[in-house]
Amino acid sequence: MTSSLPAPPFTGLGVALATPFTTGTDAVGGARTPQVDHPAFGRLVRHVLAGGRGVDHLVVLGSTGEAATVSDVERLALVRQAVELAREAGHGTPVVVGVGHNDTLRTCELAAQAAASGADGLLVVTPYYNKPQVSGLVAHYRAVAEAAPGLPIIAYNVPGRTGCNITPAAMRQIWAVDQVVALKESSGDVRQIARLCQEAPEGRVVLAGDDDLALAAIAVGARGLISVTANVAPVETRRLVHAATAGDLTAARDAAALLAPVMDAMFVETNPVPLKAALACLGLSTATVRLPLSPAEPGTWTQVQRALAGLQAHRRTERLSQRLVGLAS
Repeated sequence: MTSSLPAPPFTGLGVALATPFTTGTDAVGGARTPQVDHPAFGRLVRHVLAGGRGVDHLVVLGSTGEAATVSDVERLALVRQAVELAREAGHGTPVVVGVGHNDTLRTCELAAQAAASGADGLLVVTPYYNKPQVSGLVAHYRAVAEAAPGLPIIAYNVPGRTGCNITPAAMRQIWAVDQVVALKESSGDVRQIARLCQEAPEGRVVLAGDDDLALAAIAVGARGLISVTANVAPVETRRLVHAATAGDLTAARDAAALLAPVMDAMFVETNPVPLKAALACLGLSTATVRLPLSPAEPGTWTQVQRALAGLQAHRRTERLSQRLVGLAS
């Protein structure tokens, strides 16, 4: 069926934002629960927006944002801060809030809270551990829609984390929920992605959910990417996504080749552990993660630093080329 909602503002590049934490040590070096680092979160959001040259929408409190270990009070503060920063930037950047849970009632509570806090959309992962039937999935998404009337929903398929795969047959039924305007597809199966894209109703979109498959997913019909790597390289990742969606394969391939070492580094351990190491290297936040995740291994730091050094070298070369062109003209 065709949605009565406006076209979703979630095409192009979205960033699955990390949630920065403090170091997790007290004044005398003892262990304590790391707290949300709001100044660092502000730096990260401004970094990924890149003065209008970065991401097209923000995704707060997804799996990259360690949502499973963020309290309700922290969640509310993060969403409000993201909304305020997006408006402050003056680009009208939409803010999508992850509200997924394996309890439908809890998901609905989080959805209503996000709506009241100014969210522009919801990211709703399939219920994990429960392994619901298709009828249960449809009822789950319908309940979330009723809890946040009129707010667009991005369904999120990531079977590697949830144990539940949204097949094309299942998605055909989920599309019947009017507020489900997009699907973030992280199955890793390009054939499934292609079929989901082919079958998406008019006005609905499929978004790549895996950085390393962004170019392939867009080639078979995806309309954008929700990215981890964009936390580190928003401008370059935007270049990849926008070139690919515009059909400029040469530019898209070049961008993908540049970003490949960074993408590889971001997933050498469980996301967001390597990302947090990268953000620490860039001076944007600490590398702290909350248990049950543990800090990055030494080999991860080495790979992350090597990938960032390559990216920085490319940026220096690009800036020099631009200056030379400017002088020549």
